[in-house]
Amino acid sequence: MRKALRWLLALTVFIGTLSTAGTATAAQPEATDIKDRLLDIPGMSLVEEKPYPGYRFFVLNYTQPVDHRHPAKGTFQQRITVLHKDVSRPTVFYTGGYNVSTTPSRREPTQIVDGNQVSMEYRYFTPSRPDPADWTKLDIWQAASDQHRVFTALKPLYDKKWLSTGGSKGGMTATYYERFYPRDMDAVVAYVAPNDVVNKEDSAYDRFFATVGTEECRDRLNGVQREALVRREPLEERYAAYAAENGYTFDTVGSLDKAYEATVLDFVWGFWQYSLLSDCDTIPADAKNATDDQIWETVDTIAGFSFYTDQGLSPYTPYYYQAGTQLGAPTIHFPHIEKEYVRYGYLPPRYFVPRDIPMRFQPSAMRDIDSWVQHNATRMLFVYGENDPWGAEPFRLGKGARDSYVLTAPGANHGARVAGLVEDERALATARILKWAGVAPAAVQADPTAAKPLAKFDAKLDKRGAERTLRP
Repeated sequence: MRKALRWLLALTVFIGTLSTAGTATAAQPEATDIKDRLLDIPGMSLVEEKPYPGYRFFVLNYTQPVDHRHPAKGTFQQRITVLHKDVSRPTVFYTGGYNVSTTPSRREPTQIVDGNQVSMEYRYFTPSRPDPADWTKLDIWQAASDQHRVFTALKPLYDKKWLSTGGSKGGMTATYYERFYPRDMDAVVAYVAPNDVVNKEDSAYDRFFATVGTEECRDRLNGVQREALVRREPLEERYAAYAAENGYTFDTVGSLDKAYEATVLDFVWGFWQYSLLSDCDTIPADAKNATDDQIWETVDTIAGFSFYTDQGLSPYTPYYYQAGTQLGAPTIHFPHIEKEYVRYGYLPPRYFVPRDIPMRFQPSAMRDIDSWVQHNATRMLFVYGENDPWGAEPFRLGKGARDSYVLTAPGANHGARVAGLVEDERALATARILKWAGVAPAAVQADPTAAKPLAKFDAKLDKRGAERTLRP
């Protein structure tokens, strides 16, 4: 009986070997071109490939569940891009927190490590929006889970080190991703990431505006802002004509009057977010004696009178929805403007989201993130700009943080970068990024002050200014 069983087992193994050999012979050769390998990923489809010297650049769609907790309840197509250098290089995972650009570009960490770059459009920004849109599924955990699935799909192709990065809302996104999926990335480089822990306590922003820059520059900006409200009647007449000429409407914010005041109240914040102290020379020094045209053009150039129209707000509904449900939004005061000139004050996000979309604020969301960073941050680098209003409430590191840093670029705005740090901090940050990516040259390992980007600057690929994040 035992001999019969051994014979049967041997026969089974022999037949299995033949079967395996036959299958191997019949199988198609494994895809070797990176485009074919990308498109072999289930749920991945090609939108277009764009040429760029030294890279392959792909615009792709990836099928994502609307609800990662219940993946059977519908899917949507999420836009991603891949800037392919070589599978032997590390990969940087970038999100700006808004739409993804379909033009080849390289973020600073990608240049530093000379790597690949995967960029992801944030869910609910078009075209990456489910139809119909269940807005309750737009939250930081669902978005982090989008990133986790993209990373899981691409990691077999790009199996070297991965770093996540992003600026402003993208820096927040990279931080939240690390909180919910701390084992995915080898490190995080978060730029100008706001950390509004307690939504109703925003005195840090008032203190910022009382001291930022120079007194002369603050006086110029405050003077123009006040004068724009003093001259509300004639300038709103111009605004009405401007809106009629361009077909702008104001249903979401509620009225032209509210949109006008919101734009004017954004003016000082917008200047420090996007401009430098040296740009103060472009601001009228004597606002009271400036013409209406000068006041209008100055405010419009910085804050943009088209933004609080229905047409200007519509593309950013997902941002304001999140600001009003989880992220929080700063509230600031205007001590240089008499109360009689301010009718509404700083409007909360609810005013910038259509009323048919329900919103309920979750105060625990940012407190959880802040606590996690303080106690668990590992290989995380936060970079801020000294003159950036969003940095008034930054991420801070606690005793539980390991190999993590918060650095501030002097005089920088919302476009702060590692390159703008003081020399010793720039070398430290660059050396850590290279180390975390597993590509630090021997010279840098021996002397971190020798650290510099591995890829040469490319004027087209690396061109960028301040992150164009919206108002508070």
